[in-house]
Amino acid sequence: MPQTVSIVPPEAAGQRLDAWLTTQLSGISRSRVQMLLSQNQVLLDGKTPRPSYKLRGGERVEVLGDPVPPPLRAFAEEIPLEIVYEDADLSVINKPAGMMVHAGSGATEEVRNRGTLVNALLHHYRQLSSAGGELRPGIVHRLDKQTSGLIVIARNDATHLKLAEMFSRRQVRKTYIALVHGHLKQDTGTIHAAISRDLVRRTRMTTRRSTGGRVAISHYEVLRRIESGLGKFTLVRVRIETGRTHQIRVHLASLGHPIVGDTLYGAPARIAAPPGRRKEQPVPAPVVLDRNFLHAAELSFAHPRTGKVLELSAPLPEELEKFLALVEAVRPK
Repeated sequence: MPQTVSIVPPEAAGQRLDAWLTTQLSGISRSRVQMLLSQNQVLLDGKTPRPSYKLRGGERVEVLGDPVPPPLRAFAEEIPLEIVYEDADLSVINKPAGMMVHAGSGATEEVRNRGTLVNALLHHYRQLSSAGGELRPGIVHRLDKQTSGLIVIARNDATHLKLAEMFSRRQVRKTYIALVHGHLKQDTGTIHAAISRDLVRRTRMTTRRSTGGRVAISHYEVLRRIESGLGKFTLVRVRIETGRTHQIRVHLASLGHPIVGDTLYGAPARIAAPPGRRKEQPVPAPVVLDRNFLHAAELSFAHPRTGKVLELSAPLPEELEKFLALVEAVRPK
């Protein structure tokens, strides 16, 4: 990135510096802007500012260079693991929401590299498969950071290669539970829509591009429809044949029913009572779910060495059970 100089216009007054810079620097995400700021690559009237600095208008902003991400690395950390199944060849872990599977994006070394599932695995096991590379030992498939549930870990290279082939041939049955906004019209359905990278918002995936997408198939079944004072919701079971990035999230959002908590795909950050309540009715307080209501609940596959079918499950985590109970407890108008 060449050095750039800008004068903050009057209409930008009151905005955070990092938010404003994100709109000014083409192709640069907000996390990268924060990286620039943390590395003192931005000057405001000749001084290094805080990312949260509130603009007044008229300031001179200089961007001196490119953000340099801290290196990605994997290392052993003593982090508790919920092990659902394990033997000498593989393990199945119930991953909590908020945990990255492996080192990834972030402005600081702490955010990019610490607290990952890989780090926890390196502390717990002496040996993991190396087929995925140094940063992803044992990792055959992934779950999004804010998705909880079952993930298979390969403990040697032979198992890794066999599992990877099984995933590729769609021989692993993966079932998720999700809560979405609104009422799905059909009790069951199949979403067959190719998924590709959103060219405008690079952190998102989309079904709207006419070319370049990868085949993605999701089957859903309505478990129950909820009429709440906080709106309409549907609890669904989703089985995926393919494992594309954000597949369930983007597929359900493409139907107009984003997953609760998934602000990246259109869900509100705060769930408030819809308008139209009678004056004498109390207005329920807004609620917030600081993760996606998406949980990898069931996993079924033939053991790659013995051929024995493993059928494993993990119940909804406590925070999702409590949230669901809260939503259902708020009476509709």
